[in-house]
Amino acid sequence: QGQLVESGGGLVQAGDSLRLSCVVSGRAFSSYAMGWFRQAPGKEREFVAAITWNSNTLYYADSVKGRFTISRDNGKNTVYLQMNSLRPEDTALYYCAASIRSLGSDSELEYAYWGQGTQVTVSS
Repeated sequence: QGQLVESGGGLVQAGDSLRLSCVVSGRAFSSYAMGWFRQAPGKEREFVAAITWNSNTLYYADSVKGRFTISRDNGKNTVYLQMNSLRPEDTALYYCAASIRSLGSDSELEYAYWGQGTQVTVSS
């Protein structure tokens, strides 16, 4: 069983940057892909980014490509999401998720463990 704890969210202005972190415990972190998802009020949860177990392949939603960067530090059991050039439409609750596989995916079905989320609010 895995436990995931996100941090780093907050209230920022459009154009600002934030870095989210997710620390994983109770699971073989380095063997599995990790992902970030988000859910805005009144909307379905959506894929943001994913990273394979060895960081060789990164996946991004089109809406964040070129602005967000996912990375991981297997020595620290931590995955990061660097968010630059934030927009009001990036406002959402951001979730970290641990995959059941070593390769990344944009499907929630591939992720077995989820954090509680960290709120990101971007004002215009």
